[in-house]
Amino acid sequence: MWLLSTDRAELTEFSSPESVPQGYAILSHVWNKGPGAQEQSFQDVQAIRSRCIRRRENPRDFVSEKIRQSCILAARDGYQWIWNDTCCIEKTSSAALSEAINSMYRYYSCAEICYVYLADVPSSEDPIYVDSSFRRSAWHTRGWTLQELLAPTLVLFVSSDWRPLLTKARLADVISEITSIPADILTLGRRIEDASIAQRMSWAVGRQTTRLEDRAYSLMGMFGITMPTLYGEGPRAFQRLQEEIMRRSTDTSLFAWGLRRWEYVDMPDETRLNPELLLHFGGGGYSSLFAESPSDFSMPKEAAMFHPSGPMVRPFYFILFMSCRN
Repeated sequence: MWLLSTDRAELTEFSSPESVPQGYAILSHVWNKGPGAQEQSFQDVQAIRSRCIRRRENPRDFVSEKIRQSCILAARDGYQWIWNDTCCIEKTSSAALSEAINSMYRYYSCAEICYVYLADVPSSEDPIYVDSSFRRSAWHTRGWTLQELLAPTLVLFVSSDWRPLLTKARLADVISEITSIPADILTLGRRIEDASIAQRMSWAVGRQTTRLEDRAYSLMGMFGITMPTLYGEGPRAFQRLQEEIMRRSTDTSLFAWGLRRWEYVDMPDETRLNPELLLHFGGGGYSSLFAESPSDFSMPKEAAMFHPSGPMVRPFYFILFMSCRN
């Protein structure tokens, strides 16, 4: 695990997140896009350090604004180290990249604090306001930021000018409205594992990733899964994720996908609770046991919230099982 020193923005390698003296901070953000907005890489930061050693200058003064400000913020809060996914992963090595992706949930869960930098949220607005920039932030729509929201114990949201806003705990009700993640999970009143697999999958509905494979890789940590990352495999990545979940879990809500919200809402009550009627109403047309993407888990809250042994999961599983036999 590579970390940046907050006083000089120099990279140092540690054997594990747990081995970092006095812990570390971690950054969550949406990557810059567009001309001239490229994020600095591992190699960029190392090159800056080499130049500054010769000139006897502080590398932190020459890294990007995002890296510099995150270092300053963490140092101000007493942290000596910070992790940033743009420059703390050696992405030219496929082995190092795969290890980092498989360890990323752990990196965030072990961090003392996670700073969420919101480039599209000004400090002048109240995040709780019904039409606030916070509610519309692109950060809520990205695939990787789901685990970055859930894994850390302490999450502090930061405005576009790097001013602290509020914590995840203080904004739990607002975030729950935006993401459909129950507030008691956001405030650590309930474990993530207490939510069914289908419900956890539904939290990823509508989230976007640049690479198709990352729709699966960004969810591995939330399900406690490790598997090789194979960029180029396309939608097969999400199928492999579901296969790994099936091997390790008895939660049959993994198969509770494919019934669209409007189908469920339009059903009469007697149909919703009857597996055989459900099969005729909405169970046909699916040729695979596994969903094609997290979007297939878009389902009514009433269905997603039930635990594996709950009354709604088995009807959905029955639908998928029967449709795959036909």
